[in-house]
Amino acid sequence: MNEKKVGCIACNHRCIISEGKRGICRVRENMDGSLYALNYGKTIALNIDPIEKKPLYHFLPGTKIYSFGTQGCNFRCTWCQNWEISQSPGREEDVEGRLITPEEHVRNALAHNCPSIAYTYSEPTIFVEYALDTMKLAKEKDLKNVWVSNGFMSRETLDLIIPYLDAANIDYKGMDDAYKKYCGGRVEPIEENLKYLHEQGVHVEITTLVIPDINDKYEHLEKIANFISREMDPEVPWHVTRFFPAWKMLDKPVTPLETLIMAEKIGRKAGLKNIHIGNV
Repeated sequence: MNEKKVGCIACNHRCIISEGKRGICRVRENMDGSLYALNYGKTIALNIDPIEKKPLYHFLPGTKIYSFGTQGCNFRCTWCQNWEISQSPGREEDVEGRLITPEEHVRNALAHNCPSIAYTYSEPTIFVEYALDTMKLAKEKDLKNVWVSNGFMSRETLDLIIPYLDAANIDYKGMDDAYKKYCGGRVEPIEENLKYLHEQGVHVEITTLVIPDINDKYEHLEKIANFISREMDPEVPWHVTRFFPAWKMLDKPVTPLETLIMAEKIGRKAGLKNIHIGNV
């Protein structure tokens, strides 16, 4: 752009970044008028998990999934459980992580007999180049690709990854106020992306973290359930998850079990077929 500014199109923030500055995610930087992904190849978290931990209950159940992520996130959810990863680095700090190539990730997944790879722990949208290179190699080896995401990616990012993406768990909090006040985002792009992923044949499961006084009222949960049932498909799994205090939100109580049971009843009333209560 003019004056050596660059426009990042990885997510729906669509940051305009001045020379020498980084985007909201703090891992994509304008260097002399070119945009660089500072986290490319730098794995900060790596594990082999049960696929149910993603959570995915209706995709390759009972299998292991090779999982990795980098530093950085395009949201700042004040209750983030992985804040030490997602909310780092600082704006002028180096991006940390162990250098692991996409080829190594695929070899590791095969060596550990994992039929799939998850791009997770932080937001995969902000390491889309690293993820995509890995996904292409994984597909060649008949491995499945899974994104665990907040769903705020751009349509351009979706169109890049969908040919290689088999499944996704998308965090859907439902209320626009919650996104704006606590996450630094908006709900509309996430809803559009959820519908688009489903239309394109990607296996989608949705997780709603139910947080006291934020999205735990009957009408909040009803909106979410109706969106899934009417705008997507009653078969789409809905994970209703219990909140535990974390990071900057230590003053809220743990979600009462009764609230989660209420959400399950609301989901049944909306016609949802696959509802799972989590973190209990």
